[in-house]
Amino acid sequence: MNRPILASIDTQAFAHNLSRVRELAPESKIWAVIKARSYGHSFEAALKGLGSTDGFALLDIQDAVWLREHGWQGRILLLEGLFHENELDLAQELHCDLVVHCDAQVDWLERYADKVHKTISVFLKMNTGMNRLGFKPENYRTIFHRLHVAGYHMHHMTHFANADQINQAPTVGSQLEIFSQATDGLAGSTSLANSAAILWHRNALGDWVRPGIMLYGASPTGLYSDIEHAHLKPVMQLRSEIIDIQDLHKGDRIGYGGRFIAPEDMRIGIIACGYADGYPRHAKDGTPVWVGNSIDSNGGVICPLVGRVSMDMLTVDLRNASDAKIGSVVELWGSKVPVDEVARMSDTIGYELLCAVAPRVPVSIK
Repeated sequence: MNRPILASIDTQAFAHNLSRVRELAPESKIWAVIKARSYGHSFEAALKGLGSTDGFALLDIQDAVWLREHGWQGRILLLEGLFHENELDLAQELHCDLVVHCDAQVDWLERYADKVHKTISVFLKMNTGMNRLGFKPENYRTIFHRLHVAGYHMHHMTHFANADQINQAPTVGSQLEIFSQATDGLAGSTSLANSAAILWHRNALGDWVRPGIMLYGASPTGLYSDIEHAHLKPVMQLRSEIIDIQDLHKGDRIGYGGRFIAPEDMRIGIIACGYADGYPRHAKDGTPVWVGNSIDSNGGVICPLVGRVSMDMLTVDLRNASDAKIGSVVELWGSKVPVDEVARMSDTIGYELLCAVAPRVPVSIK
């Protein structure tokens, strides 16, 4: 028997979340963002569940190779463009759209212009205040015209720094105003909105939206309560089993450092999941874990984590689960325990937990 941990990926939930994006941004096309192995969900699952998207957006050109080899014939956007000039031939062969955000990439494309047989589309990135990638507004039009004259199909992109702060609409509006002024009169479509802007700033969508975390059923803000209204479904369920039960006396300590002290005689369950599987080591006492008889059951109870997470195991307080036994199933996150709740109790965000699921965790795609 294998160790009983499993990351189960629900491709129907992917499809549902994509449909919600279409409802929220009905006049925009969609770049489904699948960087970081589809936020830890696997490219196989993303291709199966998000196959009705208008295009996939990712980082590594080798991931674009994978998509083409597995039958994807739609558009592919390289979100940070090319990292080396010698990738241009492959990008053209794969029919990739390129984000261009720096002078070096502009130089590469100008040198390459005479070799272009099928025109490459460029999404020129403007730095409107994120101060990470992109051209300053005062230089943007000059760069645009250089690449337009070189024969590339030109489009426009920026990224909002504070769209995930729900009450920061003026900040988003300021970036949008800068972007609109700098692109005024220039041909080409626009790509503006990430998940947060799609959810809360729908006056700033653009012709192409770029949903990421919302496709996976988690919150851009890190708070599950902020996305309940959107009716998204979690795509990943991380589950395991209780592999042992310990009976403690009042005053007994649990785990490394003895962080938790039993307040009374109690049972604790030992679960086959630890930080080597991607569960956050810094999860606090009280982090919710669902315990039940069947993973598909509507029953079961939430049991709080107690003691420090170790490499291969964590421990939960079973005082709420009198029927729990060795072999009882648990959900670490998924439909019963939002990943954002685990992240909140670990001083991080759901993105990090989803992306950090370890390669040793088996994956099931349904």
